[in-house]
Amino acid sequence: MTTVLDALNNALYTCLTECEQVYFLGEDILDPYGGAFKVSRGLSTAFPDRVIATPVSEAGIVGLGVGMALRGLRVVIEIMFGDFIALAADQLINHAAKFRWISGDIARVPLVVRTPMGGRRGYGPTHSQTLDKHFLGVPGLRVVAVSALDDPAGLLRKAVLEDDDPVLFIEHKLLYQSPVIPIGGSAEFSIQRIGDRYPAYFLTVTGAPPPSLTITTYGYMAELARQAVKRLAFEHEVFAELVVLTEISPLDLDPLVESLTRTGRLLAIEEGSRALGWGAEVVSQMVEAYGPGLRARRLAALDMPIPAAGPLEAAVLPDEGDIVKAAMAMMA
Repeated sequence: MTTVLDALNNALYTCLTECEQVYFLGEDILDPYGGAFKVSRGLSTAFPDRVIATPVSEAGIVGLGVGMALRGLRVVIEIMFGDFIALAADQLINHAAKFRWISGDIARVPLVVRTPMGGRRGYGPTHSQTLDKHFLGVPGLRVVAVSALDDPAGLLRKAVLEDDDPVLFIEHKLLYQSPVIPIGGSAEFSIQRIGDRYPAYFLTVTGAPPPSLTITTYGYMAELARQAVKRLAFEHEVFAELVVLTEISPLDLDPLVESLTRTGRLLAIEEGSRALGWGAEVVSQMVEAYGPGLRARRLAALDMPIPAAGPLEAAVLPDEGDIVKAAMAMMA
């Protein structure tokens, strides 16, 4: 069984092997520790000159990476916890995302900033957040979220080796131990891949009637949504099409438009807090694209810091039952 962690580790090894211009920077990434979540294990032993441990300064790490990328290197940075990406916001938003444009398309910044986000592990309010919404819509910055579907290794390899613009690459903590689900590898779901570098995925319960609801999400929430889609089918005879995106900014609306021509109902779900989030933007753009006949709703975390206590954390973050409840409300 290949886990998402294994896939990402293998992708980094492949990138470092295939391209001598690839450098990997981060805190505590050297062996034998191998990073807080072990995605970098073995890399410093195999590539001691290009896997570089850094001081504890997220702004400094990303600033160094931007400079290296401007000099022609392909740089991967690991931010230990996604909460700390706020410390590098200036480097990402005001520097990495801008140099191509202010240079007249001469300078490129092939930089991938990887970071684990999300809660459900009891880490408390400063180590459990999903902060991607603060980086969505930044011109020149791509935001990508890995899921357990298809080819997590390929997703990271393409970001590192093929994308010449900066990428914020989000990895949910709970995904690391999830098994990778290859296309055609699930008897429960029919899975269709749309697109290449940063694809979207259509999932329906195998053998189900035509869907009457589109559910869209990304990252670890796709795991909860898959379970919710099964419950909706087998317990309520409500059939949904799940659209899982990997590129969450800028938004490609085509997969959702295609799905909504079949369903006319949209439920957007995310783990980040509800106000002004990814789901709000998805619903807004789809109402504009689809027209006033669209029935749309969003589901997200409560607008409050994430508690450390397990029961309180569970009350703040949306779960499988919340998805089923929101979907059933749309069918009423």
